Amino acid sequence: MKKKAIVAMSGGVDSSVAALLTREAGFEAIGVTLSLFPKKKVCGSPDDVKDAGSVAARLGLPFSVLHFEESFEEQVIGRFVSAYEQGKTPNPCIDCNRFIKFGKLMRWGEEMGYPYVATGHYARVEQNLETGRWLLRKGLDESKDQSYMLYSLTQEQLSRLLLPLGGLTKARVREIAGENGFLNAEKRDSQDICFVPDGDYASFIRRHSEKDFPPGDFVGSQGQRYGEHKGIIHYTVGQRKGLGLSFPQAMYVQRLDVEKNQVVLCPQEELFSKSLVARSINLISQKELKEPISVKAKVRYRQKEQPAEAVQIGPGALRVTFREPQRAITKGQAVVLYQGDVVVGGGVIAETEQ
Repeated sequence: MKKKAIVAMSGGVDSSVAALLTREAGFEAIGVTLSLFPKKKVCGSPDDVKDAGSVAARLGLPFSVLHFEESFEEQVIGRFVSAYEQGKTPNPCIDCNRFIKFGKLMRWGEEMGYPYVATGHYARVEQNLETGRWLLRKGLDESKDQSYMLYSLTQEQLSRLLLPLGGLTKARVREIAGENGFLNAEKRDSQDICFVPDGDYASFIRRHSEKDFPPGDFVGSQGQRYGEHKGIIHYTVGQRKGLGLSFPQAMYVQRLDVEKNQVVLCPQEELFSKSLVARSINLISQKELKEPISVKAKVRYRQKEQPAEAVQIGPGALRVTFREPQRAITKGQAVVLYQGDVVVGGGVIAETEQ
């Protein structure tokens, strides 16, 4: 009997080739597109549904559109808005993977008799036969590697995850799409947060929360007042442009003080932190860290990994200390730990320590 898999098809070239390779691997597959946000030109837009449906038809796969708007609103948009209100800078793509694609979609698939889920992420999953644990590894095309975005997946989710593109380059994926006549072979990759396609986060948050975020003070790290900011949701740690102030040297956002409604500014040299504390952690390669370990760590998706030491300081917390201080470590972002190309685990940055 064939194994059964759902292919999450966004309408892009990556998930389309993932559908082809899943079928070629012998799975009985169905394609689904997730309708997540009721606006045009975002996830599950009519154009995306059309492109995904075209590829599914070409491959002879049954195809459906699943309406997950309510869950997306609660688990992704709600968390995004709440984080900004708390002066944090979240990564909603990680929450979408955790709660929607590999949470709700996997549960739906299991109920329908399709226990596996295939996606177009550039990463690899394999089982360590000695320990029995499922491992998450980087994609072979490091320029496209998306393992950072998948660090929150559980052992059970990893055991049911298919990542057919993990051993391919992006160039080869486009070649495969062209060879099979996919209309989206040269379709541009999406770059922005899908539900804020214009990049104006502050306006989205204001509309969505129906709250006012009043002006407050720009202050220095010693408390000196520099001027008035236009509302705390307009700023994030490390920001230099858009402050509307003039200084004899470059000044950056060091932190956001929500209680005092202050944006704290500093020169470049005060923007570095030696260590951080992460909470809501998820460990993959090990069940727990019984002693400090040497790792390489990323504090944002596009950052190059940096040498560090990680130690577990509680059931749900890690302290990561870097060999060299790191610039603009931001609360709300994820820190992800690696040993070689294996993801040790990660968590949400809660505190920084200079």
